[in-house]
Amino acid sequence: MTDNITSVGGGSRPEAGVSALKGRTGAGAPAETRGRTTIADGVVAKIAGMAAREVPGIHSLGAGMARAFGTMRERVPGAGGGGAVTRGVKVEVGERQAAVDLDVVVEYGVSIVDVAGGVRTNVISAVERMTGLEVVEVNIAVDDVHLPDDEEEQTGPDEGRVR
Repeated sequence: MTDNITSVGGGSRPEAGVSALKGRTGAGAPAETRGRTTIADGVVAKIAGMAAREVPGIHSLGAGMARAFGTMRERVPGAGGGGAVTRGVKVEVGERQAAVDLDVVVEYGVSIVDVAGGVRTNVISAVERMTGLEVVEVNIAVDDVHLPDDEEEQTGPDEGRVR
């Protein structure tokens, strides 16, 4: 059973767009291969984002401004925080392959090399298992290191205190 993956749209690194898994048709073909399955770029981005966040040592995803705007958007009622899963994730989906770019913030004290390796392994495994696409690359940009006292600075020295 071999699915053919075709893409709708165009792009640069593998071909960008919605990938379509085409099955063999006809009465003699197995039932699971009859028809077509399409996978949107956003689906691959969510899978990659969730898989990256599962790795110990990852504090968050997204570059500085994206994290700041995302945090503000999450605090506004009704604004929807659905973009949080894909913040810091960019994917390009082609006919049979996908490429993933991640912007990450790591915890202070962890080995960045080890965390990056773990992220690559987890993202490739999850995307390939769930979509059937071959992940040709996972590029990781470490944008920041989260320090233990960063959370105190973000809330301000007087917030949370009883006056």
